[in-house]
Formats: sequence, C-alpha cells, structure tokens
Amino acid sequence: MKNQSMDLTKGPLVSGIITYTVPIILTGILQLLFNAADLVVVGNFCGGVSVAAVGATSSLTNLFVNIFLGLSIGAGVAVAHALGENDGDEVHRLVHTAIPLALVGGIIVTVLGIMFSEKFLIIMGTPENVLKLSAVYMRIYFGGMIFNMLYNYCASILRAAGDTKSPLYFLMISGVVNVALNIVFVTVFHMDVAGVALATTVSQAISAVLVIITLIKRKDECRFIPRKMHFYGYELSKILRIGIPAGIQSSVFSISNVIIQSSINSFGDVFMSGNAAAASIEGFAYTTINAFHQTTVNYVGQNTGARNYKRVKKTVIACIVCVATVGTLLGILLCVLGRPLLGIYINDSAQAIDYGMIRFIYLGLPYMFCGLMEVSSGALRGMGRSFVSMMTAIVGVCGIRITWIYTIFAIYNTPQSLYISYPISWAVTFIAQIIVFFAVFKKMEKEN
Repeated sequence: MKNQSMDLTKGPLVSGIITYTVPIILTGILQLLFNAADLVVVGNFCGGVSVAAVGATSSLTNLFVNIFLGLSIGAGVAVAHALGENDGDEVHRLVHTAIPLALVGGIIVTVLGIMFSEKFLIIMGTPENVLKLSAVYMRIYFGGMIFNMLYNYCASILRAAGDTKSPLYFLMISGVVNVALNIVFVTVFHMDVAGVALATTVSQAISAVLVIITLIKRKDECRFIPRKMHFYGYELSKILRIGIPAGIQSSVFSISNVIIQSSINSFGDVFMSGNAAAASIEGFAYTTINAFHQTTVNYVGQNTGARNYKRVKKTVIACIVCVATVGTLLGILLCVLGRPLLGIYINDSAQAIDYGMIRFIYLGLPYMFCGLMEVSSGALRGMGRSFVSMMTAIVGVCGIRITWIYTIFAIYNTPQSLYISYPISWAVTFIAQIIVFFAVFKKMEKEN
C-alpha cells in the first residue's frame, strides 16, 4: 500500500503528540475566530443586544448539528483503524462513504435548522428584543451547513491519516475572508447579525472546497474520486456504530446546555451578553484541550488497529499529563486576562463584563478537569468503544447538570450556583471514564 499517511504507531510519543496536536489547536482557534469575529464586530458596531442575539444561538446550533458531526468522528476512527491494519481498500471505501454522508447530513440539518430554530429560541425563553435577531442569524447560518459538514468530515479523514496541517492552512485562508466580510457587511452594508452570519457561511464554503480539492489530489489510499462516491454497507455501518453514540453524546450535551442557556436567559440581556462574550473566549481554551481529545482518538485508533496495546496505554497517559498541564495554565490565564479580553467584545456595559468574570472564575480555574474528561472520552472512542463513552458522559455530565438545575439551582438561583455544576460534572465523568478505559484495555489485551 503506497502510504502518504503519517504512521502514528511508531516514533517518539510525547514529541509526536505535541507536533500532531499543535496544528489541531491552531485549527480549532481559527474556527472559533469565525464566531468570535461575529461577536466582536456586532459588539463594537451594533451593541450589546446584537451580542446577546448571536450568543443565544450557540447551544441551539450545536443541538442541531452535533449528531451529524458525531458521525464525522466515526469516519475518522474507522479510517484510523483501517490505516493501522494497513487495509487500503477499506480506507478507500470509508472515504467514499463518509463524504456523501456529509452531504446528506448537511441537507437534513439545513432544513431542520431553518424550519425550527425560531420555535426553539422561543421555547428557550429568549427575550423578545433578542429573539428576531437570533432567528435571522440562525437561518442564514444553517443555510451554509453543507459546507460545515463537508469540511469537518474531510478534515476528520485527513487527521486520521496524520495530516493536521492542511485543515489549518485552509482555515487561515477562510478565517481572513470571514473577518474581512464581517467588517464589510456590518459597517458598509449595515446588515447587523445577518452580515456576520453570511460572512461565516461564505468562509466555510471556501474551507470546504479547499479540503475537498486536497483529498482529490492525494496519491494514497485516502484519495477522493467524486464519481466513486457510494454508501458501502459494511463501512457505513462501521461509521454509524462509532459515530452515532458520539453524535448522541454531543447532542445530549447540547440539550443540557440548552437547558442551562434557558436558565442564563432568565437573568436578562445584560447577563446574556456577559455570558456570551465569556463563553466565546472560553471556547479558545476548550478548543485547545479538545485538540488533545482528537489526538487521543487518532493515536489510539491507529494503534488499536495495529494491535499495539502498549502504545495505546502510553498514549493515554501522555495525553492526560499534557492536557492537565495545559488546562491548568489556561484556567489561570482566563482569570488573569479576563477583563481586558471581555472588553474586546463589550464596550457599553461594565456590568456585563462583571458577569463574564463570574463565569471565568467558576469554569476557568478548574478547567483541567474538562481536559481530563476529553482525553478519557477520546481513548474510549479511539478503541471503538463509542457507546461506552456516550453512556458514561450522558450520566456523568448531562445527568448531573440537569439534576443540578432542578434541585440546587432551583433553591440557590444565582449564576455561581449555575456555573459550579460544570466542574463537578467534568471531574465525576473523568473518574468514571478512566475506570472504564482500563477495564476495556485489559479485556482487549487478553483477547489478543
């Protein structure tokens, strides 16, 4: 098999993990710049209500898209396993099954998002002065969902093959376009939130086209030939078996976040504005630690396919050490630099900045636990145990948060009481998942 892919089953581990992870971190940061640029532009040129309108959409948007983005995880893990097994024909079939799946998913999410987004915003208790702007933003955003899906599925395939740099380069290009169009649409054409949504859609289309071209031009088993797109039965079932639990897990997370967003909405538009800005900044920290999740998935995936179980264990331990260190540093930085960072987003409300700092203190300082949870979840998914990862996460994260909302938060109706549910759920879920990981690991060692 002619191999253009990066072999994650060999070579130095720690330095390899760092080299592999850094481009993923930078890619994730650029993706976040799409939404951050939206908030910064509307915050400086349109005001706090527009910031709240964009911020109110994130949890609902994730609810619609995560089930299909979960399937992209399934595609990546399946490709990683096939590469580890050195099965080029299997990789070919997986690639040509995953991309039409992305197209179908994009169409479904577009239709559902356009039809039902405003209804869900109303159910969430979005304030009247925010509702119409949020609905406009979401309809335009969902109009470009096919590009979002294509990019994420193709990028997942490239990362499984060891290429983390190409997605980074493409997002550098589309990110610059996004920021430029944000400014033009808002300041020249006065389109408010519609302008920033349209800019995001155009930039996502650019990144999707570039990543497709890259797969078409590859010379190895991951090469994409459009006329050979086909839903291969076995490969589709493998993607679904791994991806559906990942998608359900993300969607259930989103449901809990929608419930939490409803609680946030109850504090009013000033609090919503501060929370939206803080959540956007916090997203940069999350994408950094989530990069270690993706690294764990693909390193464990290739080594599981190669049945190199000693390296699987060493990978997980190394990723835990790395993410704990990075998560601790990020949490401290959020609290130290919080006010000036929030000031970039909000320039018309000191109270909104104060509210944003509350989120940083309660979610930022213990951020290490979120990273530990991400790595342990990635380890289970990389071994193909996506269902187990889903169940532990649903019980540990969503169960705790939803129960907390209707018990503790119902009694102590404060932002602090709401936010503390996050680190508690992270820590409990990590403990559960790492116990399950070692149990599954021992079983796989015995079987082989």
